[in-house]
Amino acid sequence: MKPNARASALEPLADGTWLATLKAPPVDGKANAELIALVARQFGQPKSRVSIRRGASGRLKRVTITDD
Repeated sequence: MKPNARASALEPLADGTWLATLKAPPVDGKANAELIALVARQFGQPKSRVSIRRGASGRLKRVTITDD
């Protein structure tokens, strides 16, 4: 994850992971909230199904989408 970018985007990488660039700063959970919204929009899911499972306070995160 790269906060404070010019534009928010998700980019697939060759190893099967995704790189998120976010406009929001990493302050008060703003970048995490933007990441959840971006992932939900990318995969056509409601934000309530997207969660950060690991790494909420770091740059490397594990995000999951549930099938409720």
